Amino acid sequence: MKIYLDHIGIACNKLADASNFWKLLGLIQGQDELVEDQGVITRFFETSAQDPSNPKIELLEPTGEDTPIGKFLAKRGPGVQQICFRVEDIEKMISLLLDNGIQMIDEVPKLGAHGAKIAFVHPRSTGGVLVELAER
Repeated sequence: MKIYLDHIGIACNKLADASNFWKLLGLIQGQDELVEDQGVITRFFETSAQDPSNPKIELLEPTGEDTPIGKFLAKRGPGVQQICFRVEDIEKMISLLLDNGIQMIDEVPKLGAHGAKIAFVHPRSTGGVLVELAER
């Protein structure tokens, strides 16, 4: 099964404040998207308009303090919140991980940004890194 680095998610208090650096680097800003189920507004930055499969930077602004990103910011402050890998078949990947003793936060995929099916792997199983799996 093929796997790709899809994006690195960075928690921020305000998208506008956090975007300046990525624009100065020359990254291309995409459209903001409200992901209500996650309580977050996302903004993606791409390195190349010619190859949308390249890894991206995702800025994450919480819609409230009692959301996953709001809680992350209160506990840790702004910074890298997760690393996302794009997989061909998310259900197969979840089964493979569970069969091998990996702890999942989501054993059933849910809807994420850009209509992707997503699931999170618990940081206890990854050496302390929140890993998101996505199928587009």
